[in-house]
Amino acid sequence: MSHQLTIDVYFDFICPWCLICKKHLDEALVQLFKEEPTIRVAIQWHGVQLLPDLPEQGVPFDAFYLQRLGSAAAVSERRRQVHQAAMKVGVAIDFSSIRQMPNTAMAHQMFQQAVSLGGTVRQEALLERMLSAYFLRGEDISDPDTLAAIAEECGYHRLDLGFDAQQGDAPFSTSDLSHKQLPYSVPYIVLNERLALSGAQNADELQDAFRYILSLTSTPVHG
Repeated sequence: MSHQLTIDVYFDFICPWCLICKKHLDEALVQLFKEEPTIRVAIQWHGVQLLPDLPEQGVPFDAFYLQRLGSAAAVSERRRQVHQAAMKVGVAIDFSSIRQMPNTAMAHQMFQQAVSLGGTVRQEALLERMLSAYFLRGEDISDPDTLAAIAEECGYHRLDLGFDAQQGDAPFSTSDLSHKQLPYSVPYIVLNERLALSGAQNADELQDAFRYILSLTSTPVHG
């Protein structure tokens, strides 16, 4: 059995299923390390902008979903489904606190810059903080001052992440957010560049996928 596992996760900060997926992934990895304490795991998080055409300042959250889903009843049902799934992983998403559907270009670029600086502990703290900023605190993650403050909470200097102290509201380019092959939806997980998993797989499903991919030797697998 292989003793190395690479996990590529494609996500967007505005997708609640990505937050739920991360919690399941965390749980699955805890179990994996119990079963395989010597295994080496490398995780890479890749930002995917689901709504690249949103204005830089975002749009009103409630109005966006009402237009997208067509009725207040449909919005309520979608939120119920997400809330129920999130509660299963110990997360109480507060939709009532979210005012803006943000453009996530700046958030993704900041996170990718943080990744390029190294330090997995800081990266993990930043990812958790940015997800909680949106889903649990209702903070506007399209606002540069909000993002800079979050980064500094996690041990980064704002200048290292591209925030000019005199021009903190300058727009960010998304030119460095391209990857070899972006998925059509997120969350999307690729294991050892051979097995692809789409959607918020639960911890047991992820564990099964880990065992399967680690048992392989040289046979190609297509997700």
